[in-house]
Amino acid sequence: MTEPVLNDPADPSQARPGAQAADSASTPPASAVPWERNVLEQWMQGHLAEQRAARRWKYGIRLAWLLFLAALVWLGMDRNGMHSTDVSRPHTAMVEVKGEIASGGEASAEVIVSSLRNAFEDEGAQAVVLLINSPGGSPVQAGIINDEIRRLKDIHKKPVYVVVEETCASAAYYIAVAADQIYVDKASVVGSIGVLMDGFGFTGLMDKLGVERRLMTAGQNKGFLDPFSPQTEKQKEFAQAMLNQIHQQFIGAVKAGRGERLKETAETFSGLFWTGDQAIKLGLADHLGNLDFVAREVVKAPDIIDYTRRDNVAERLVKRFGASVGESMALALRHAPALR
Repeated sequence: MTEPVLNDPADPSQARPGAQAADSASTPPASAVPWERNVLEQWMQGHLAEQRAARRWKYGIRLAWLLFLAALVWLGMDRNGMHSTDVSRPHTAMVEVKGEIASGGEASAEVIVSSLRNAFEDEGAQAVVLLINSPGGSPVQAGIINDEIRRLKDIHKKPVYVVVEETCASAAYYIAVAADQIYVDKASVVGSIGVLMDGFGFTGLMDKLGVERRLMTAGQNKGFLDPFSPQTEKQKEFAQAMLNQIHQQFIGAVKAGRGERLKETAETFSGLFWTGDQAIKLGLADHLGNLDFVAREVVKAPDIIDYTRRDNVAERLVKRFGASVGESMALALRHAPALR
């Protein structure tokens, strides 16, 4: 005879049929949940997943850029370190003068003088060669470089040579005459010993168009170089006197540098320029030769080390990055709400 067994309330398997029916009646079936809610939940989950993925991607990109910049800085430092350990052996020190000679440029006095000092001060440098390819530029910058070359030669007692590639004209030649010897290619362009000041005048055109120039100055010559104002004869004479003075400074530097080698003619200081062959005949240059020839045959140190100060890749990237950050900040401040 089987004994009756009481149902255990804690045991789900022993639940009463009535209780099960009540529980099923209180829980709505899945089909009873509104479809809008299901769609909204799915959209929210997808949106959150996209945000997480975007954050991970953004952080990953930032980390990659940081690693990239760190690697570039390390390579730049490593390159400088190699340069400093290799220059102790006998070699020819080279400094490049390329492009327009102007303040703030690659051929500015600041850059060239700094490069020259490093070249002269290295004990392994047997001579310093300026590799020039420039149409000229500022007489002020050229004069500073010329003076520094002479000063460094007197201190370190090292010869200085110039090797001209395509062009060594005007302010570039102002620099070149400080060297002991100038080497050119037979087709190089050399000379242009002169000074110019250029501009435009629009006064006639303004008269035809009926445009009136309203310029107010304190000082009768303050608008001296204004292209929309007429130029008086007195102003022209003043400008010409200033150009003549700078020209004489240039001529003095050429005569001091070339000395008796210079075969002066009526055209020497007229602003004309000549080929390398002609420049040698006129005493404006000494010999034909390129950089390797000078290092090998003249300096007797065929190893050439470039002392030209240049921004490495990391420095250029940092400058561009800084410029872009500054532009972004300026843009943000421009559009920021202002207190009224």
